[in-house]
Amino acid sequence: MPEFPRIIFFGTPDFAVASLAKLIDSGYSVVAVVTSPDKQAGRGLKEKTSAVKDFAVLHGIPVLQPLNMKDPGFTELLSSYKPDLQIVIAFRMMPKQVWSLPPLGTFNLHASLLPQYRGAAPINRAVINGEKETGVTTFFLNEQIDTGKIILSEKLAIGNDETAGELHDRLMNTGANLVLATVERIVSGKVDEISQEALTGDPANLKPAPKIFKDDCRIDWNHDVQTIHDFVRGLSPYPGAYTELKLKDGSVQQLKVFRVVPEQILTHEVPGHFVTDGKSYLKVSAKNGFIFLEDVQLSGRKAMTSGDFLRGFGRIFPETRAI
Repeated sequence: MPEFPRIIFFGTPDFAVASLAKLIDSGYSVVAVVTSPDKQAGRGLKEKTSAVKDFAVLHGIPVLQPLNMKDPGFTELLSSYKPDLQIVIAFRMMPKQVWSLPPLGTFNLHASLLPQYRGAAPINRAVINGEKETGVTTFFLNEQIDTGKIILSEKLAIGNDETAGELHDRLMNTGANLVLATVERIVSGKVDEISQEALTGDPANLKPAPKIFKDDCRIDWNHDVQTIHDFVRGLSPYPGAYTELKLKDGSVQQLKVFRVVPEQILTHEVPGHFVTDGKSYLKVSAKNGFIFLEDVQLSGRKAMTSGDFLRGFGRIFPETRAI
């Protein structure tokens, strides 16, 4: 393994692991990994470690888990590893004393074609907005989030029925290759940095990718069927679009929806009305047609097909409404 460059890798989820694995498999020297602190999760409050930590431990790479990245002691510890280059993927915002540390700089992999979709949820937001194309971008960090100079980017088409989860996996693998190509460019000194301002044009045309909260995931049946279709697949499988069922006894239950099929057709049904044969199909009226529910999950139950759902819970229809 070559001693140069000495790389410190910052990341937390599976999306980052693919790039870390690509660097290791390609013989690069990753001298340390920085990831999020362990968390207690589940009913038993067991310690949950990040995917990046699990990979690093398996490969004997030192793991750092700072609570405060501005702590001088943490910066001193990073310096002790003498990094030439730092790589950041799906990690929290970093202070300048950290990203400015290595002589070759610190670059980030972002799951969009910057400057579009800056923010925490670029994959979800692109699918929700019905985009036909997205990609991955590497760029050098600076003081502001996702605004640094671009190193490389690669485009990917988005399938008409592709979910955010499926797109995530394709971008993860494409991104890993782009990270490797970016390291090779930096090491060879052949980086042609591109200012994002040169690509922005009218700032009003920039589409943001803010973090998604539960209230953002509720389906509005007053929208047209294509908008609802894109919304559902943009939140599938996580965090999951949902509707609430108002049952005939007046109680309300949450139903997550992971996959749907739009049917654009003239209808006089009030949006949110369920139509079903009680056995094989379940659809909900929308602004300009119906949405067939394919994969769903009732609160406290496992995910299942609409057919299985109807066999178990079909008795609650047709008097139930989506709200």
